[in-house]
Amino acid sequence: MLEKMEERLDPEAVIEEFEALSRDAERVQRETLRTILEQNGESEYLQRWGLNGRTDPHSFKTRVPLVSHVDLEPYIQRIADGKSPSALTGKPITTISLSSGTTQGKPKFVPFNDELMDSTMQIYKTSFAFRNREYPIANGKALQFIYSSKQFKTKGGLAAGTATTNVYRNEKFKKTMRAMQTPCCSPDEVIFGPDFNQSLYCHLLCGLISRDKIQVVSSTFAHSIVHAFRTFEQVWEDLVTDIRKGSLNSRITVPSVRTAVTKLLEPNAELADKIYQTCAGLSNWYGVIKELFPNTKYIYGIMTGSMEPYLKKLRHYAGGLPLLSADYGSSEGWVGANVNPLLPPEMATFAVLPNIGYFEFIPLKEGSDGGERDAVGLTEVEVGEEYEIIVTNFAGLYRYRLGDVVKVKGFHNSTPELQFICRRNLLLTVNIDKNTEKDLQIAVESAANLLASEKQELVDFTSRVNSAVDPGHYVVFWEISGDPQNNEVLQECCNCLDRSFVDAGYVGSRKINSIGPLELRIVRKGTFHKILDHYVGLGAAVSQFKTPRCVGPNNGDVLQILSVNVVKSYFSSAY
Repeated sequence: MLEKMEERLDPEAVIEEFEALSRDAERVQRETLRTILEQNGESEYLQRWGLNGRTDPHSFKTRVPLVSHVDLEPYIQRIADGKSPSALTGKPITTISLSSGTTQGKPKFVPFNDELMDSTMQIYKTSFAFRNREYPIANGKALQFIYSSKQFKTKGGLAAGTATTNVYRNEKFKKTMRAMQTPCCSPDEVIFGPDFNQSLYCHLLCGLISRDKIQVVSSTFAHSIVHAFRTFEQVWEDLVTDIRKGSLNSRITVPSVRTAVTKLLEPNAELADKIYQTCAGLSNWYGVIKELFPNTKYIYGIMTGSMEPYLKKLRHYAGGLPLLSADYGSSEGWVGANVNPLLPPEMATFAVLPNIGYFEFIPLKEGSDGGERDAVGLTEVEVGEEYEIIVTNFAGLYRYRLGDVVKVKGFHNSTPELQFICRRNLLLTVNIDKNTEKDLQIAVESAANLLASEKQELVDFTSRVNSAVDPGHYVVFWEISGDPQNNEVLQECCNCLDRSFVDAGYVGSRKINSIGPLELRIVRKGTFHKILDHYVGLGAAVSQFKTPRCVGPNNGDVLQILSVNVVKSYFSSAY
């Protein structure tokens, strides 16, 4: 009993630590930069810029340039090949993280080390502490739709895997989950299973077996939760049969997964009947999560940015349960924690932890000469302004352009609270038009509302620019829940999409036909699952998957999947 008490996290102590850090964010930032530069000053990369032991922000910003991933790629590749383990850091990098690859079409290699793992756990603990104030958890379990991809060895012998895989395989992660009293209801064999579909089925089964103990339903991204319960609609009767018989059906063929889950199963007709009656009594699966797991306090996962389009369906499944957006970070590292859990996901903000890295911000307002303005420090940002984030971390990224655009919504003590806006490099553009991922999302949401008259819904979407014709035009791909039968409604959806892009460059170009009519292409059911399978086949973890919202020239395979599955096409007549 004493050991269990010692393992428990003290939420108020975590909050007190965060309050102390955020009250003096500028000092903490200077100390963090000094620590990073002292630890890594002898690295090849920092030696190149002639800091000569200087660790102050002015010297750092003056001498070390802003970079993107392509600038550091040669260093990271030599680290992965074992040729220069300390090219970027004082201590050799021993682990490589892979990004999802959905933005650029292929995964990026990113250095990962113990300090980044510690930052991850600090973020997890901080946001949990604030959630726990509003939604206390006590000796429960979590139904976590998390999946690990395989780790492999690089040419130089380093362990490599997706960022989520590196976290899930770390003992610190399991210890932290136990300390937060939300251990995953599924055994490790399910999380680390080689077949995503089998793991998903077993996650659902393990959740149902522990239904009264489930207090949190979560995943890294909201998409995974929505996908899980779309799948549940198809397989629930098989799950009920397994519980009734106390044995797994033949769809689970991975021996390790089958053995681990079988140990949890025993015949339970009472539970099977309860689940059957619950599902049979639901109208269009509204509130299925709340009904199946009656003690759930909230649903948790990243719900901002490219995840916002899934919120409508997630709320449908949740049936009134609170949706809490998880923290803000990337494969390159973490930025901030959600310390305002009562805000809806669309308004979620993230308070920057000033000790997990050194942060700079490039104002998106153009300078007086029309060029890019100089980066400002963490405490120098202004409320209401938008910025691109620059990250310097403990794993060898220095003045690294993360590519994210954020808006400063306020301050928590002296550290800013950020709202994620969009990825800066995801643009639909033909000539002078500039439409971001957020602009696309707003247009799609507006047009998708028209599907309600047909009792259909949008499953997923993406886009591209077709420059092979003159004039070039936007192409938007939709997968919808039913058969695309009503051409009039879909034509109006197409017109609405076109009208909903309000960027002045776009509207003006459409009116003079220097941008052609927008094209809406309807794809077969399951097309976006094929895209998911494609990325999983490249080594991505399902937990990390994000549907690419703009399919560029580097995503030829994805474009091929979309193109061969188009069943109907419409051109806008809005202009």
